[in-house]
Amino acid sequence: MSPTIPPASLASDADPRSPRLDDVGGAGQAPQRLLARHGLPTRWAGREAFTIVETGFGPGLDFLATWAAWRADPSRSRRLHFIAIEKHPLQADDLARLQAAWPEQGALAAELRDQWPPLLPGTHRLSFDDGRVTLDLIFGDVAPALALLDARADAFHLDSLTPAAFAQLARLAAPGASLSCEEGAEEVRLGLQAAGFAVALQPGGGADRPLLVGRFEGDAMPPALPAERRALVIGAGVAGTSVAERLAARGWQVTVVDEADGPGQGASGNKAGVFRPLPSLDDNRLARITRAGFLYGLRHLERLARAGHAPRWAPCGVLHLARDAKQEGKMRAVVDAHQPPADYLRFVSREEAGELAGWPVEAGGWWFPGGGWIQPPTLCEANLAAAGEAITRRFGWRLGALERSEGEWVARDPAGAEIARAPVAILANGVGIRGLPQAASLPVRPARGQVSHLPAEPASAPRVVVCRLGYVSPEVDGLRCAGATFVADDEGSELREAEHRENMTKLDFILPGFAAPFDPASLAGRVGFRPASPDRLPMIGAVPAVAQAARDTPLGDIPRQPGLYAVSGFGARGLVWASLAGELLASQLNGDPPPLARDLVDAMDPARYLLKPPRPGSAGDE
Repeated sequence: MSPTIPPASLASDADPRSPRLDDVGGAGQAPQRLLARHGLPTRWAGREAFTIVETGFGPGLDFLATWAAWRADPSRSRRLHFIAIEKHPLQADDLARLQAAWPEQGALAAELRDQWPPLLPGTHRLSFDDGRVTLDLIFGDVAPALALLDARADAFHLDSLTPAAFAQLARLAAPGASLSCEEGAEEVRLGLQAAGFAVALQPGGGADRPLLVGRFEGDAMPPALPAERRALVIGAGVAGTSVAERLAARGWQVTVVDEADGPGQGASGNKAGVFRPLPSLDDNRLARITRAGFLYGLRHLERLARAGHAPRWAPCGVLHLARDAKQEGKMRAVVDAHQPPADYLRFVSREEAGELAGWPVEAGGWWFPGGGWIQPPTLCEANLAAAGEAITRRFGWRLGALERSEGEWVARDPAGAEIARAPVAILANGVGIRGLPQAASLPVRPARGQVSHLPAEPASAPRVVVCRLGYVSPEVDGLRCAGATFVADDEGSELREAEHRENMTKLDFILPGFAAPFDPASLAGRVGFRPASPDRLPMIGAVPAVAQAARDTPLGDIPRQPGLYAVSGFGARGLVWASLAGELLASQLNGDPPPLARDLVDAMDPARYLLKPPRPGSAGDE
């Protein structure tokens, strides 16, 4: 997938056409007829969920009309999932100009614009109506996007098709899925028929073209829905509380177990953590996952705030300085090649970086205006509070064993007493996962991290987060955080003067001379243990039931332990990944389309190490 998304552009207000869009208003010119083509609203009546896949989102009129009809129907499905693929999305200003021509959709259109994402590639999951309506905007080419989509679609609305898409539609189709296509060419009709669709031509396509309509009559698997929505989450850090909140939002009853007396007391207990993505020139998997995590995390923070459960965080911006001149050139090349929106990322010179930091620096680098710092324990508490009574808190309980009994996972304390039970168990207990025999196949390694706490005056420099091998935060409650060390396989919990010295050396590298007033021997701080993975990617998904597998085994064919899942391996990137990880695992457990392309989901599957074992001694450090 290209890291560059060329936007659509409008010629004028009077002529809403574009060289990149055949007719941005075309698909939405007759939204009621579109609904009728798919038998709506009748087909979604009384269902748990209804999923629509559309190519060519344009100004979103089809989505808005579908959403309005769903809202107005007392017999509607419990959830509506709308997936739209758009190669040339509109800029926010152009979106507003076009939508103004349809004032009947004004209120819903305004909600859509409020969440309109930056024009960056990948899947952007937006949530409306308290999570009951989900819109997945996939910015990119249709063919590869369909190939990487994982869903069971009840309806397809397509503006055009290539032969490569036919098999993908059959793979994605739910039993009896309806289809409407603005392209009525003979090769399209024959290709759809060969893929299992019964189709017919009828008038009513855009620009006086015939329209293809039909239904899928081939073999199809219905969406896998959980028999019972109860889960046990081990761990109340950012990983565990994120999963718990996302499951609760889907109607699950969740019990969260942690040996601490409150949420966010382990690796998630720092005063301020960095929240930003990590681009790359080749837009590799790490870059794509951190970008998706950052953007989804921003929307999650906004959602919590709207619900009255705002965590403590500051979008002050994050300045990521180059280590040296060679890396500075590479960082500039990333921005030049990708041309990201300036409110997401831009390259800044050494002089501008110094102005942003409020302190002289030695290099330029990346500026993330929307990034900042988050206080992890407050995010954990906000997640739990947002779920309300759907989550049962069991704090102060040390896990001694996890057993499978009568179709449920049972958590027991060291004395054997039952703590809680549920058909589904999720291991989100950081490095504690290593003590569970069920997770023995997961190569999680502890990485000790010591953060130094420096006395700070309010409004003192730096007022943004600054990174350069380490990081330093703005002032928070009279202190600023600097660090952090990363020592693999070290489980010592004591504060160490040597690591304070290491942090001060990093601080001087970030902001020359800044560390001079601080005596490492007298500094306070905090030690945490991050669960690290060998390939620097998280582990999210079902836990394998075997210790090894042949290298040529398809990932999906590896046996899994029934009802057992893991969320681990975040390393130093827990804040940027946690919210997305929670949404991903909750989607998998609830039978919903995932919020990421299939290749990225596979890249985070805990069973991947059985096919490509980690190299001996790999630490997965930062």
